[in-house]
Amino acid sequence: MKLYILNTGYLETDKNNVVGCSVIGTYSQPHINNEWIKLPVMSFLIENDGEYILYDTGSHPDAMKGYWPKHLQEIYPLYQKEEERLENQLALCGVKPEDIKTVIISHMHLDHAGGLCLFPHANIYVPKEDYENALVTVHKNPNSATHGGYVKADCTAAGNYILVDNDMEVAKNVEIVCLPGHTPNLLGLVVHADNETYILPQDCVYTEEIYGPPAKGSGLLYDSLSYFKSIEKVRELQKKYNAKVIFAHDEEFFKKLKTAPEFYN
Repeated sequence: MKLYILNTGYLETDKNNVVGCSVIGTYSQPHINNEWIKLPVMSFLIENDGEYILYDTGSHPDAMKGYWPKHLQEIYPLYQKEEERLENQLALCGVKPEDIKTVIISHMHLDHAGGLCLFPHANIYVPKEDYENALVTVHKNPNSATHGGYVKADCTAAGNYILVDNDMEVAKNVEIVCLPGHTPNLLGLVVHADNETYILPQDCVYTEEIYGPPAKGSGLLYDSLSYFKSIEKVRELQKKYNAKVIFAHDEEFFKKLKTAPEFYN
C-alpha cells in the first residue's frame, strides 16, 4: 500500500468563501479588510496490491485559458505549473492515466473533477446526489453564471460512472464514506495503509481551522445541518482508527505533507 499526494497547483480566493464570516464588519468597524488566501489542490494516488486508485483529479489545466467561465477565474484563479498538471504528477509515481482503472471523485466541483477528461476508460465512482445535481444544474440553464462550482465539460466527461449513495469498501483497505453538506453528497476516503490510517475528507473539511473543535461553518454550503454532522463523522472515524486527517485546502498544513514522488505507507 502506497499513498501518494499529488500537488496539482493552487487556487486563490477570499477567505470568507472557505471559513464562513471569517472577516465581517461591525457597527463600530463597518469597513474591514478581507483576506485573500491560497488553497492547495490535491489529488491522491493509491497503489494497492498492484492496482491503482485515483482520488480526485484537480482542475482542468486550461481553466484560466477559457475552459472556466470568466467569473470563476475571478473568484478562484488557478495557478498551475507544467509539472503540476495531473498527468505529470502521475509520471512522478511511474504511472500513466491509462494505468488507472478506478477513479473516485469526492464531488463534481471545478477543482476536483477537472481531470476527468483523462479517464474515459475508467470506472468513475461519484456521489449519486451530487452528480445528479451537477448534471441538472449545468443543463437547465445555458448561463454558466448559474452553475455554481460546476463546469459543464467536467460533468459530462466520458467514463463508466458508478453512482454511490452509501458507505462502501471500494477495494481492500480503502473505504468510501459519505459526507454530505458541502454538496448534496460527497465521497471521503478512509485508507488503511500499512503503518497508519488516513482520512481524506476533501471539502467536508477544508482546513484545520474549520475542523476545530468546535467545527466552523464554510462559506459554501448546500446543507448546513448535514455539513456539521459530516464533520463529526470524520471526528468519530479519526478516533476509531487513531487516524490522520488530511485537510483539503489548508496551505500551512499542506506545507508539512510529503508529496509525490514521496509517499505514505
